[in-house]
Amino acid sequence: MPAPGKQGGSQAVPIALLLAVTVVWGSTFVIVKAAVSYMAVMDFLAWRFGIATLAMIAVRPSALSRISRRGAWQGGVAGLLLGAGYIAQTFGLEHTSAAVSGFLTGMYVVLTPLLVGSLLRRRISLPAWTATALAGAGLAVISLNRLGFGLGEWLTLVCALCFALQIVALGEWAAAHDPFALSTVQLAAAAACCIAVAGVSGGLSPPPDLGLWAAVGATAVLATALAFLIQTWAQSRMAPTRVAIVLTMEPVFAGLFAALAGEELSWRVLVGGAMVLTAMYLVELAPSRRRSYRGGSEGSRSS
Repeated sequence: MPAPGKQGGSQAVPIALLLAVTVVWGSTFVIVKAAVSYMAVMDFLAWRFGIATLAMIAVRPSALSRISRRGAWQGGVAGLLLGAGYIAQTFGLEHTSAAVSGFLTGMYVVLTPLLVGSLLRRRISLPAWTATALAGAGLAVISLNRLGFGLGEWLTLVCALCFALQIVALGEWAAAHDPFALSTVQLAAAAACCIAVAGVSGGLSPPPDLGLWAAVGATAVLATALAFLIQTWAQSRMAPTRVAIVLTMEPVFAGLFAALAGEELSWRVLVGGAMVLTAMYLVELAPSRRRSYRGGSEGSRSS
């Protein structure tokens, strides 16, 4: 039978909003890069997720009282996966280059359908597998010069696995709960995870000046609270594999905004970006054409 919550209505709006999220994430890359040159990365993450959680609670103080115990547990698990992913990525970056980190983090696009197939026993369509491979190749073109495996690379693969598990978990759980409440619990769990690690690794320090407070605040509200609320809502309407494909647009937009900030727009970003866009066509537009006369859909259970 079809996966719950993924078949009804057009997915144009969820896809458009997820693309908007990747635009925000791509645009804040320059901000985050500048901010973490003046404060510890774990401190930045702790304040980012902490402020995002407080912002969600301030907007809807009653949201948490309306979520079930099951919803709170599921949101907590998704949040711990999210926090663990960012922490693994952060420590991995100490032992590998940013380019290799970007590529290996993006491997969640490959791991997501593998997890959907192995853990949930759902059949992944051929266009989805093709799109997954193409998106992974596009990420490699954008960011990869060489790849050797050491501690940093393995930690970053753990990060990709955590992100893939978070996407799969939300794909299963988001439709059954209020997206706002589920997102709030998720961000609170991620914040607790980051705060604990920041405290253990040297103590939690606040941003040292108003400019960094502004950077943390903007990242917390737009790139965290609003972004993960949109992701949670979209995942109640989209299959996890499609979500992973759409989110691979983040490094493409990061490259474009870096070019606007003065960095050279390389052929890698152009070619890799075209490959990711083609992958999005395969995973979304091509299956929709097939359904118009066959009624099939990615995400159905194997017989």
